[in-house]
Amino acid sequence: MIRAYKFLMRPTVGQAQALGEMLRDHCSLYNGALQERRDAYRHVSKTSIRYGMQSAQLKDIRAFDPERQGRWSFSSQQATLRRLDKAFAAFFRRVKSGETPGYPRFRGVNWFDTVEFPKDGDGCRWDSTPHDPQTRVRFQGVGHVKVNQHRPVAGKVKTVSVKREGKRWYVVLTAEQAQPEPFPPTGSVVGIDLGIATFLADSNGGFVPNPRHGRTAAAKLEAAQQALARCRRRGNRRRKAVAKVADLHRKVRRQRLDHAHKTALGLVRAHDFVAHEDLKIRNMSKAPAPKPDPDQPGAFLPNGAAAKAGLNKSINDAGWGVFLTILHAKAESAGREVIAVDPRNTSRTCPRPECGHVAAENRPTQEKFHCQSCGHTAHADTVGAINVLRAGLARRNANQA
Repeated sequence: MIRAYKFLMRPTVGQAQALGEMLRDHCSLYNGALQERRDAYRHVSKTSIRYGMQSAQLKDIRAFDPERQGRWSFSSQQATLRRLDKAFAAFFRRVKSGETPGYPRFRGVNWFDTVEFPKDGDGCRWDSTPHDPQTRVRFQGVGHVKVNQHRPVAGKVKTVSVKREGKRWYVVLTAEQAQPEPFPPTGSVVGIDLGIATFLADSNGGFVPNPRHGRTAAAKLEAAQQALARCRRRGNRRRKAVAKVADLHRKVRRQRLDHAHKTALGLVRAHDFVAHEDLKIRNMSKAPAPKPDPDQPGAFLPNGAAAKAGLNKSINDAGWGVFLTILHAKAESAGREVIAVDPRNTSRTCPRPECGHVAAENRPTQEKFHCQSCGHTAHADTVGAINVLRAGLARRNANQA
């Protein structure tokens, strides 16, 4: 299996400058290759340019510009061209499937923050000074950069990437390793129901509170964005204001990740089987369609957009998608089983086996469940989790049959 590791680098002033120049030159290469594709297709011949054609030009580009493009690893430049090729492949796939295409865009220097080295030892070297207790990674054109390696890397390093986040530099490794030993069985199964009032309710009656990191940071973020709006363009004051807003967003993202990792790890350690709702988060957080007023052309009727915007913000702040991705990854590593089930009516169905009554009236409030048939009462999210577990076990049994 492939596992990723991310470590903070501590470059010197000169190394940080060289890393910035490397990102700048790769960004220039990416934009130049994109422009070439655009110009070729706009020509009357409608020429299509592929990765192989652009990769063949790298030797001449490096010879023509030895001070910039010639400084960096040939393989990393090929990876940048492959990155553009993947963007075009995804664009054409969306066109064929009828989705919103999203044509590949030019990247600004501040929006191009990653360079990949496809092979350890080709333009880069992880743990380049093994005789030194201080871990370092070497990049062509930059040198040996100190790394804060907070945990050991297991397996063989396959790829190495440089990533910039604000003023910090990170090295991201992918390592190929054997399948880890599964966690010892616990004999426990659980269903979970994701929500906003509480982040997670399980079928055993437990709850995980929603930390609402975005709402906690909303006041600081609002003040930082207002300060940014007052700044003139292309000034030093504006650059600092942009960095301040980015740092706040970055902190919220790290907090969400930390919460998702800890919650997912707790579930994987405690249970052999986890069932969850198969949520279509992108559809759930869509803005409502406008409602034209038939009596007044050009006017629109209220469509609840303001209330839906608040709900969408809460859904995004909860970070369900990130959590489910992490849960599946940790379960695979631990030898656990995770199944997604249809979420329809899970919180409107009576969980008692002898009843099973389904009705919208069974859930009179957001938190309360009261069966109109048998009178059973419980927390609505707990009821949803019980029904999710039941559906997950039925699906597992059907798959094993």
